[in-house]
Amino acid sequence: MAGFVFLCVVLLASTGAVLCYGTEREKTGCLGRVLVYLAFFAAFAAAAVLMGFLLTNRFDIAYVAAYSSKNLPLMYKISAFWAGQEGSFLLWLLIHATAGAWLVYKGRMKYGGLTVYLLIQLLLTVLCVEKSPFRPIEESVLDGVGLNPLLQDPWMAIHPPIIFVGYALLAVPFAYCCGALIEKDMGTGWMNSVRRWGLCAWAFLGAGIFIGGYWAYKVLGWGGYWGWDPVENSSLVPWLVTGVMLHVLCTAKIRPAVIPMVHLSVIFTYTLVIYGTFLTRSGILGDFSVHSFSGTGIGLMLAVADGTVLLAGLILMIVRAGLLPQGEMYTDHNSREFFMLLGSLLIVFASAIVFIGMSMPLLTQLVSKPAAVNTDFYVRTLMPLAVVLMLVMGIGSLKRWGKQTEKKRLILPMAFFVLGIMAALGIGLRAPLPILLSGASLFAVGCVCMAKKKQLIKWGGFTAHLGVAIGLFAIVLSGSGSRQVSSEFITGTPQQLFGHEIIYEGQRFTEDGSEKRYVFRVDGTEYSALTKLRANGEDAAREPAIGHFAAGDVYIAPSPLSAERREMLLKHGKIAMDEAYAYRFESVEYEEKNDGTTLVTADVEITDGERVEHAKPWIRATAEGGTSKPVEVFGGASRIRLTGVSSDGRTIRMECMPSLESEQAMPVTASVSTKPGIWILWLGTMLVTIGCIKAAKE
Repeated sequence: MAGFVFLCVVLLASTGAVLCYGTEREKTGCLGRVLVYLAFFAAFAAAAVLMGFLLTNRFDIAYVAAYSSKNLPLMYKISAFWAGQEGSFLLWLLIHATAGAWLVYKGRMKYGGLTVYLLIQLLLTVLCVEKSPFRPIEESVLDGVGLNPLLQDPWMAIHPPIIFVGYALLAVPFAYCCGALIEKDMGTGWMNSVRRWGLCAWAFLGAGIFIGGYWAYKVLGWGGYWGWDPVENSSLVPWLVTGVMLHVLCTAKIRPAVIPMVHLSVIFTYTLVIYGTFLTRSGILGDFSVHSFSGTGIGLMLAVADGTVLLAGLILMIVRAGLLPQGEMYTDHNSREFFMLLGSLLIVFASAIVFIGMSMPLLTQLVSKPAAVNTDFYVRTLMPLAVVLMLVMGIGSLKRWGKQTEKKRLILPMAFFVLGIMAALGIGLRAPLPILLSGASLFAVGCVCMAKKKQLIKWGGFTAHLGVAIGLFAIVLSGSGSRQVSSEFITGTPQQLFGHEIIYEGQRFTEDGSEKRYVFRVDGTEYSALTKLRANGEDAAREPAIGHFAAGDVYIAPSPLSAERREMLLKHGKIAMDEAYAYRFESVEYEEKNDGTTLVTADVEITDGERVEHAKPWIRATAEGGTSKPVEVFGGASRIRLTGVSSDGRTIRMECMPSLESEQAMPVTASVSTKPGIWILWLGTMLVTIGCIKAAKE
């Protein structure tokens, strides 16, 4: 298999490159450079082979059969590349190898750092070989299972690769850090490269988290834009600690005594990346997270890799402890470096809280039955920290490096603080902590704006910190300020809810029956809640109707009343009745199709007392189950659908439904909620990402 051969080439080339750079000789270094390029091209070729298999429906490959299908749209055939464990590891390897080739091309990383980087690449390659996406399927199939309907969304098509870019790029600061310790480089020259790569990684990882949050917001069943799911947190913690790394890096350039903190933050950042991978892919979180992969036998390998990364970094620090700079980390409590370090410490505390929460299933499993913490744990512990962090961030942005006697007048920030308090009270908040966080967030906005005006902060830092502050403000408004009510909507009857007129206009089905929409009109504008349907007519994935307004969103999540749908069992030759019709099961036929499926068709006699009609409901039996669609009887006055047949063919299970027109006009019960200021949150996330990219260029 060509793809597997290319993976073996990556494995051999990476091993050779490690040996070449590990000798720290110029002659072997030239060969190592060639091997790094070879590994990159081989990784690219392996990825191209897998993509080709997906696009050409090679269902003889187990991975393709599991995540693609003939009728899957092109966008989602492409995104199926990273839908499973095997493909996502290959994507990670490809990005890592690409960054490695760029590092070698630029020639800025010393041999010690390149050795560390390539050792990580070797680890990723071993994982790809162990979890190869090129394994042939045991039993041939004519069509694949296809992509989970929940994942068939444009935002989810781009969310995973952006996350993996962040993960892969975080290996570069780790390699620079370990390389500096190996080379006994105790200066700050290597930190410029770490800062640029760290900012790029932070931007990508943050953007991936934000996109995932937006996708979760617009898809029902995910608990809103952030549910404190352990897998969500496994990306959040490295992102937070990367923020610590970037802030202590800035301080270390002024105060070399902070350099040991730089090393620690870099080591723990990459350790947390691998730890998060271990949690999500070992199967430990299978009962606690809707995001996690099932256990596939690589948990031990990832645990060993994580422990090795952590121990190697810490041992290097211990060995070089005598060479690390010492001295004062700050000269005055009124200095920027003090507030920078204090803010970093607060983020460390926040990271530790989230780390403990997401690790609870693992920790409790060691002593008893696995258990997870609820979302209240995070809210109660993190909100006080967030209040203090906003105050520290705001005041710190107005400080200069070193001692200073200049006093800043905080009239503008205090005005913003009062504005935040009033906004929280205005939407009905009465709990002290959310009100304080609202005020502290806008206080930070005022301080950051003052700092930019006084040229104490560059555009990149200004934009990112502004995004963080207004983002937290929006979280308070849209979270604590949200109101919710459940109401039954009758077609065409207006209701007044939260100051909006809402009219339900019924259901609409697509011609192929793959989707239905619950159509609402909010203040005269039409919005629809999408439900994706499986081939058998059952709900596969649901999205709410979201009305966007200046004050925030109106979020409508319908739950259709299904009392009109009834299931019944019919025995051969026997009669069963409902309120309108009598049904008798006459016979069943089986037909083998060329695609490997079996078409099962039942003959059912139906009468309303005056008319008699023979209906032919059917079900298509596949290896994954059965699919069927309703058939109309009496000119569409009613519908029936075959849902099951006994092994001896003597009993069938059938679903009886009203006419399509009646179902479309049925009332629905919908949860209607408000999300005040939610658009400010999306604005904040964009500002954070833009600010990181801008800072990397400055």
